[in-house]
Amino acid sequence: MNWVPAELQTTATKSINVAVIGAGITGLATAHRLASQKLNSDSGLGISITVFEASDRIGGIVRTVKRDGFLVEMGPDSFITNKPGAIDLCREIGFLDHLIPTDESWRRSLVLRNGKPRPVPEGFMLMAPGSPWAILTTPVLSLPGKLRLLAEAFVRAKKSEDDESLASFVRRRFGQEALERLVQPLVGGIYTSDPEKLSLEATLPRFPEMERQHGSVIRATLRQKKHPAGGQNSGSGARYALFLTAREGLSQMMDAVAQACSETGRVTWKLNQKIESLTRVSGQSSDAASSALLTSEGWNVQLQGESAPRHFDAVVITLPTHAAANLLVDKDCQSLCTSLRAIEYASSAIVVSGHRLSDFQHPLDAFGLVIPDLEDRKILAVSFSSRKFPGRAPDGHVLLRTFVGGAMQPELLNHDDDTILRMVSDELKSILGMSGTPVFSSVVRYNNAMPQYHVGHNARVQTIEQQCDALKGLYLAGSAYHGVGIPDSIASGRDAADRILLQFRQPS
Repeated sequence: MNWVPAELQTTATKSINVAVIGAGITGLATAHRLASQKLNSDSGLGISITVFEASDRIGGIVRTVKRDGFLVEMGPDSFITNKPGAIDLCREIGFLDHLIPTDESWRRSLVLRNGKPRPVPEGFMLMAPGSPWAILTTPVLSLPGKLRLLAEAFVRAKKSEDDESLASFVRRRFGQEALERLVQPLVGGIYTSDPEKLSLEATLPRFPEMERQHGSVIRATLRQKKHPAGGQNSGSGARYALFLTAREGLSQMMDAVAQACSETGRVTWKLNQKIESLTRVSGQSSDAASSALLTSEGWNVQLQGESAPRHFDAVVITLPTHAAANLLVDKDCQSLCTSLRAIEYASSAIVVSGHRLSDFQHPLDAFGLVIPDLEDRKILAVSFSSRKFPGRAPDGHVLLRTFVGGAMQPELLNHDDDTILRMVSDELKSILGMSGTPVFSSVVRYNNAMPQYHVGHNARVQTIEQQCDALKGLYLAGSAYHGVGIPDSIASGRDAADRILLQFRQPS
């Protein structure tokens, strides 16, 4: 059963048309929430939703491809369950039986140390050391580095609650070596960001909260280990026990959400439809008082190739912030556009490749390998995808996803695909002892696709939300605001849908 906020339960009757721009996971979640039978009956609204997508497919960066017996994720490959957005949506559409967990057999991570893959210390989760003994015995850190890391338990907590960069926090609490050798590559594999700029409050708020509540991350981690919440975990590097994916790939999940939307009869799909601009339809004359400027009678959506715009009562933009800003041409939107363009993005590429397992000297006995920046390599990380989830490669084979570029090495993306493939091949040979020719390999580029949560990000987003609220009928959702993962994107879309229902349930 869908959860419906009490304030949405009303007998008001009204019919509204909503445009959702972008058919990625955020747009799909928005459309599904709006089209929900339970929400519509409880809100008393008659809602019709049109989803516009510039490409010829739904799912956005989520794309699963079957090739030569491999099941290949070209974008994200899983989602975490300690944030409820994805698991709740799967429950609502009856998709839970199609989800699978990570393979316990290989549940650990590797990190490169002087050119050799080494295990991340057992129980070390991003920057929470769950086992002091594992820290003392790891070959990843020097003895001074180990002692400095463990001394975090005695470092005085910061008094100020001002936002802080990841690098500043780790350096202050754990030392420079822990930052360079462990935290930077582990967190960099998630956010593809510069740790000197990455906002801790916007990305990993549980760690400063540990410092505030317990005075130390180590002390907080050990206490939580004695009294775990949300289930046990094993492994190293990330909380792998909390990750799920779809048995046939995440595109299967996207298709299921779209099917659930279509079955409501309220959603119309418009693929291959590029939007040129969005303009407000004001209910007052231009010389009206400032309060009238905030009275909106909807938005006009101008499609490429059409002479007349289409009118909607509300519009939800789920695009990257720079793309959203390019659509908003009204003079009343310019302050919002300036704020949207202030959020920076990074570009990256993934080389997906299938191999014979016998072509590697390294046993690939982990979920993947992360590369510290100080190792001066041309790759960020390698995910051993078929070790993480079953059914991703034929017997005797392995599927790899190698990451290139990001905020730390943007210049590498200036190379053409053939050069990137050679570069990755050279690195896999050097690091993992690869030989032979891959069964297949290809480059997937994501240009300006990863929002950078720099220090002060939460304040920037608060400003954007205030500016957007003044433009009634306009809503923003996606990975740029409150989290970059699939559950965050879903939650963002569902929140936008709930705010539309709250707005339009009220009397005109």
